[in-house]
Amino acid sequence: MKHIYLLFLSLLPCTIMAQERLRIVEWNVENLFDTEHDSEKNDLEFTPNSPRHWTRTKYWEKLNKVGQGIISCGEDSVMTYLPDLIGLCEVENDSTMIYLTQRSLLRKARYQYIMTASNDRRGIDVALLYSPFSFRIMKADTIRIPPLKDMKPTRDILHVMGELVNGDTLHVILVHAPSRSGGTIYSEPFRIHVATQLCNTIDSIKSIEKNAKIIAMGDFNDYADDKSLQKIYEHEMENISRYAIGKNGAKGTYRYRGEWGSLDQILVSNNLVSKVQQCRINDTSFLIEEDTKYGGVKPRRFYNGMRYNGGFSDHLPLVLDLLF
Repeated sequence: MKHIYLLFLSLLPCTIMAQERLRIVEWNVENLFDTEHDSEKNDLEFTPNSPRHWTRTKYWEKLNKVGQGIISCGEDSVMTYLPDLIGLCEVENDSTMIYLTQRSLLRKARYQYIMTASNDRRGIDVALLYSPFSFRIMKADTIRIPPLKDMKPTRDILHVMGELVNGDTLHVILVHAPSRSGGTIYSEPFRIHVATQLCNTIDSIKSIEKNAKIIAMGDFNDYADDKSLQKIYEHEMENISRYAIGKNGAKGTYRYRGEWGSLDQILVSNNLVSKVQQCRINDTSFLIEEDTKYGGVKPRRFYNGMRYNGGFSDHLPLVLDLLF
């Protein structure tokens, strides 16, 4: 268990619509870095004098683009209401989350957040945004991943336990597993290792709370049928994002060389499956763009390599609705 950052914003009165619905979002926002160099991290790529020219202007634009994307996850055909829980991958530090929650387009939403402080060399972490009006924090901790041989330090697992409006306890686990750098075969053991740590966390929760309601989500850097996910399914977890699609052509959360796939996953404990109303990919029009090389559409990135593109992320958000 490692130190975590908790930020409690002042609570103001708010009227909550449709309390029986809990909307949960998972999104890899792709490189949400501030402009300051951290001497303990490899983040020089995201500084003003780097080839990216990562200026405060671009940083502020990125913050507002992330906010815009989150807000769009609350838009339905009939009404708009903000998500209750948002799991974010690839956020740099406490500073970025303060600016995102207090000064971006999300500033009036009054989100609070919890994030990890991992040993990842690039300095990227995971964070959970939550509405204090629908989710009350009871406990939070992080799980450090002990590296295997030849494995680089990776992101901690974040576990948050909270109380819903109806009094139910919900456990939320957020993961960002190691990338496929070096090839799938070489890197697969690292992701299985993270999955093992996740399974240990699930077992630990259930040893105390037999019928615990659990959601595990994040960028697993693996597909639904890969070994790391199969391992988690053995612990009474169901992948309800397996068949999620978008309304505007997205058949996965990520597109590589013209092929759609979902590296992002949302899994729920078996006792939550009956409460799932929907799980979809948010591919609203401004989050995607035409794929001129392979045809169809693809996620609209903020950068294409080192070239500024003015988009959002190379991943699309997953949106889950639970009815309690």
